[in-house]
Amino acid sequence: MWAKTITGNFANVIHGLNANHLTDQVIQRSKRMILDTLGVGLLGTSTEVCHKVTQYSKIYSSDISSTIWGHLDFRLPPLYAAFVNGVAVHSMDFDDTWHPATHPSGAVLPAVMALSEAFPQKKKISGLDLLLAFNVGIEVQGRLLRFSSEARNIPKRFHPPTVVGTMGSAAACAKLLGLDQLKCKNALAIAASYAGAPLANAATQTKPLHVGNAAKHGLEAACLASQGLQGNKQILDMESGIGAFYTDYNPQTLPTLQSYPWLLDQQDVAIKRFPAHLGTHWVADAASSVRRKLVESSDDLLPLDKIEKVILKVPEVKYVNRPSPTTEHEARHSFQFVACSALLDGSVSVQSFTSESIDRPALRELLCKTQLEHPPDNTPSFESLYCEVSVTLRDGNTISDRCDTFYGHWRKPLRMEDLEKKFQSNASSILPAEATEGIIETVNNLEKVEDCSALSTFLSGRSARVLPEKLRFL
Repeated sequence: MWAKTITGNFANVIHGLNANHLTDQVIQRSKRMILDTLGVGLLGTSTEVCHKVTQYSKIYSSDISSTIWGHLDFRLPPLYAAFVNGVAVHSMDFDDTWHPATHPSGAVLPAVMALSEAFPQKKKISGLDLLLAFNVGIEVQGRLLRFSSEARNIPKRFHPPTVVGTMGSAAACAKLLGLDQLKCKNALAIAASYAGAPLANAATQTKPLHVGNAAKHGLEAACLASQGLQGNKQILDMESGIGAFYTDYNPQTLPTLQSYPWLLDQQDVAIKRFPAHLGTHWVADAASSVRRKLVESSDDLLPLDKIEKVILKVPEVKYVNRPSPTTEHEARHSFQFVACSALLDGSVSVQSFTSESIDRPALRELLCKTQLEHPPDNTPSFESLYCEVSVTLRDGNTISDRCDTFYGHWRKPLRMEDLEKKFQSNASSILPAEATEGIIETVNNLEKVEDCSALSTFLSGRSARVLPEKLRFL
């Protein structure tokens, strides 16, 4: 029987979706998301913020434990493994971004992977089980975001992963736990009471906690629901439920399970080439094009003394308007910093956000010459925004270029070889080569993997030699 409430409808779909509903495109796209998320998470383990939350989490222990990515002999209880690994994923703002705006994978993957290690040894969680739970978590986020028109724009008040990510994590974990419809409702209701974090903490060390908390709290909500804890059975129907976060909340029922249409089939994610706010990626591509027009060779220095001013035409996004960033987190949320880095260096990379790069006199000089403009037609949406960079020289000439779609955007997705290069570059600084290659092979064949704990084994840094049985493909 079809549910009479939106919340009941969601619970029925979460409970009812199975591996046969997954399409080939959803499987392929979600495997790309998983590989990318693991890579940025591994790199993120080297950050100061991840070191701090790891040290904090060491006070917790239990008989059941899950892998901390990049650590051979250190494990934590599943809730705190989800938290630490989720923080690592978002610690450099290098994780994927969807439309309407959120970071979908970081809230879900650390939770379902930590949970998958908590089952009794005799109950193996297959790669297909993991893929299904992951996609349920992604789907719930996308559907919730479509209940509000304002969610289609870059956020202004709260960070979306703290709301829809928490709900998606709960849904994914409920799926992996095999909860019935009533407990799925309760998981969503409990998760809603964990939801929300202000955007004022963007560009600080606290922002990565948003994704770690979404993963942890969603897992916790599902575990509490599995124990019979109850919440409001209409949490998705009410303005005082999830509707509290949106001024134009208009919930809709999900499609029927027969030939279920996944949102990931319709809308791919953006995968970043460098670790910074997605809006800065248009700026980087436009600025790099302008640089190529200004210098004869890629090795040549930018003629700073000949530059009068730099104009960036971007949408108005207040928390990415930072004229003089002083920390790596501020730099990652600065249109101006990314434009000046691309003009000076020809590209933007992980190394662009080191203190040495941020404090360069040449960069500081160029930042002083940089101004933002906000054309009325440049709306703050990752679907429609553009960036135009114009450099005016002292002789009166102006060199300009515009980016409407950067490489890595869902309209121009990264080629698989470039995605694997990104993963290898990120993971190789943390894991041995055998483990890195093992992750690539396992993710590429995830729907055929009998026991997905092989993935956690590789993420800890162990090689394929220690898990011949786990690597069996169906």
